Amino acid sequence: MKTQLLPALRLTLVMLVLCCGLYPALITAAAQLAPGHGEGEQISKNGRVVGFANVGQKFDKPEYFNSRPSAVDYHADASAGSNKGPSNPEYLAAVKARLDTFLLENPGVRAADVPAELITASGSGLDPHLSPAGALVQVPRVARARRLDAARVTALVRAQTETNPLGPDRVNVLKLNLALDALVGN
Repeated sequence: MKTQLLPALRLTLVMLVLCCGLYPALITAAAQLAPGHGEGEQISKNGRVVGFANVGQKFDKPEYFNSRPSAVDYHADASAGSNKGPSNPEYLAAVKARLDTFLLENPGVRAADVPAELITASGSGLDPHLSPAGALVQVPRVARARRLDAARVTALVRAQTETNPLGPDRVNVLKLNLALDALVGN
């Protein structure tokens, strides 16, 4: 028994040091190199924090670009997808309702022109980005609500489009809406 107990205790101690000491220290040190130093990249307006760059939030007023839907109602402490498959009747009803609402709020847009990200939630439920197409399809509504020229709003979307070397181009909805406010002096 002694020949089995001592190696097990030693292995337990080594794993405790590795998993409870060295690994958290390494992750904490790496986080210090990230924007926000592990606390998240805060976005401020007029000296007040209005959100985080990598956490989606709800925008549903006509004068703002809509965010991607969230399965967790934008609660950052509850990041999750819906876990409902594309054949689930409840999921299909929710997507249909989102599409119907989007089409009602964006007259002139055809259902076939609505990017999927505007009616389906992301896997995390907190995706802060849209594709450029997801933002551009909303330009007529936003321009009309703000009484701006659509070409000017389109140019703003293009200016806010981030080139992503590891994936498709994207637009951060919070940053886009803040740039829109700055454009009209809000």
